[in-house]
Amino acid sequence: MSSERQRRRQKTRNLFRRCLKASLSRPEQLTVSQWAEKYRILDESSSLPGHWHNDITPYLVGIMDCFNDPYIHFINFVKSTQVGGTEALINATGWIITKAPAPTMIVYPTDDLAKDISNDKLKPAYRQTPEIAERFFRTKSSELNLRFRNMNLYLRSGGSPSKLASKAIKYLFFDEIDKMAGASKKEASPYNLAVERTRTFKYSRKVYTCSTPTHRENYVWKFHERADEQRYYYVPCPHCGEYILLEWEQIKFADNDEKKLTNAERSATAMYFCQECGAAIEDKEKPAMLRRGEWRDVKKTCVGLPQRVSFHINALYSFFLTWRDIVFEFLDSKDDPEELQNFVNSWLGEPWEDTKLKTSAELVLARQAAETRGTVPEWAELLTAGVDVQENSVYIDIIAVGAGMTTQSVFHAQLMSLDDIPAYMTAEYSSASGRKFIVLLCLIDSGDQTDTVYDFCLQHEWAIACKGVAPNNNHYKISKINRTNARYDGQPLVLVDGSKYKDMIASRLHQPNGTGSCMVHADCDAEYAQQLTAEHKVAEGTGARRRLVWKPKTSHADNHYLDARVYATAAADIRGARSLTADITHQKQPEPSKTNEERKSGWLSGY
Repeated sequence: MSSERQRRRQKTRNLFRRCLKASLSRPEQLTVSQWAEKYRILDESSSLPGHWHNDITPYLVGIMDCFNDPYIHFINFVKSTQVGGTEALINATGWIITKAPAPTMIVYPTDDLAKDISNDKLKPAYRQTPEIAERFFRTKSSELNLRFRNMNLYLRSGGSPSKLASKAIKYLFFDEIDKMAGASKKEASPYNLAVERTRTFKYSRKVYTCSTPTHRENYVWKFHERADEQRYYYVPCPHCGEYILLEWEQIKFADNDEKKLTNAERSATAMYFCQECGAAIEDKEKPAMLRRGEWRDVKKTCVGLPQRVSFHINALYSFFLTWRDIVFEFLDSKDDPEELQNFVNSWLGEPWEDTKLKTSAELVLARQAAETRGTVPEWAELLTAGVDVQENSVYIDIIAVGAGMTTQSVFHAQLMSLDDIPAYMTAEYSSASGRKFIVLLCLIDSGDQTDTVYDFCLQHEWAIACKGVAPNNNHYKISKINRTNARYDGQPLVLVDGSKYKDMIASRLHQPNGTGSCMVHADCDAEYAQQLTAEHKVAEGTGARRRLVWKPKTSHADNHYLDARVYATAAADIRGARSLTADITHQKQPEPSKTNEERKSGWLSGY
């Protein structure tokens, strides 16, 4: 037999042995965290390139291994920055690609972000790890469709509902879900649409949501509160051995009362003090604490095995941050509301609540005054009104205005149409002592039924059309209607910065009844109170575009009375309410009110 034939036979035997061994050998049983430590390779863009080590971020082990728990189907991760949330996602997808191939989707807030992460993070990570690279079909893959042996990994945007509803998915990931848009008027939320795609794998699916929180009503914190178990990472104090949570309140640093220290100098004094024994814990002791830490359920209401688990962790646990880094970030942020919200969300991993602007229906009802509906308080100097126009009705709010921009709702109602408004705007309202008032100015929203509103205001001297505008330097601006050949062309139009007036209303609701407060009459109903507080202020955008904006607390929340109150307050501003200086805590003697003729001749004087 020739040597060439022997070589070919030997190659055939070796191939047969490998195939037989592969078919008869037991598949390697690894959890996600074990897989990551054995196979994951970090590239040079990482701060610690080379093999993945669970000791660097030991708290991620419990999160990653939820993918191996057959009873857990929903995994939520409320996190701060610098704690490895994206790396945990990459590890989980790597395990899926190599150990449990199945249709997988990652949803990002936008298409651009999905493409950036695909090119800058996912593809390099998959190419760097040999176990994944040998299964990765690079030439057949696109930015948003990564193809592997036996499976596809789809990257989608939460802003493309049709794309979310087109695939059957077993493993579903949401990265930075709180930056994703909510429910639209036409379709369900991106989250609900995507989760519908997992129904085919109902008993084996995994849905992973991950984000720094924004506010309580958004996705990631809502999922945290609804979870069967809420898990927090407890670490042992190196001095007393008690397991504690690392909390911001336990970091202490120098005051700035006398020494006039810079932020850098103050942050250099930062130290963590154990809440159990009071001992100081240094940065160098943190890695050992993290390695010995454990996840504990703090909710303790789950009966049986949990299907939904949520994890929470803040920047104090980060291997890459010191106490000094965190304090410096706080000191640099504390005087700017937008920067402070970023610190609370992205560093503490907590939802933002501005206590100065935080409002509730209960707070409104606490501002009820002694006067009943329709009665003007004795301190009032004038009445103004605002109207929010909807498709099938209008909402009106008539307010009394006094010194210090003190306001109180005198009458509010939902009416069928604009034609019902004049009866309330031309009526006389009285105080308990008999002083007579009529509405001096009413601003009517022209965002809906624009032409009808313009025509209505042309017919009534006490009414002027208004329109909400983006935040600017002015609370309001007087403009003109520009409609060539229309009857109302050239008539006044008030451009209202609603954000500024909402700030004013929210902050003054916190002031006790009296000068400077925002009050309501004694018969105020719950519907008005709920609508007046239907919005809250949250941050949107990133970097230089990050801004605090007013948004509904819940999807489709009615805020019509809030808008009406905004317009009524703007009308008071136009009528010179800021120049009123009398102290409302002292009741004034009755004075004769302006006549209709005086009002009609002078209503534009406030311009």
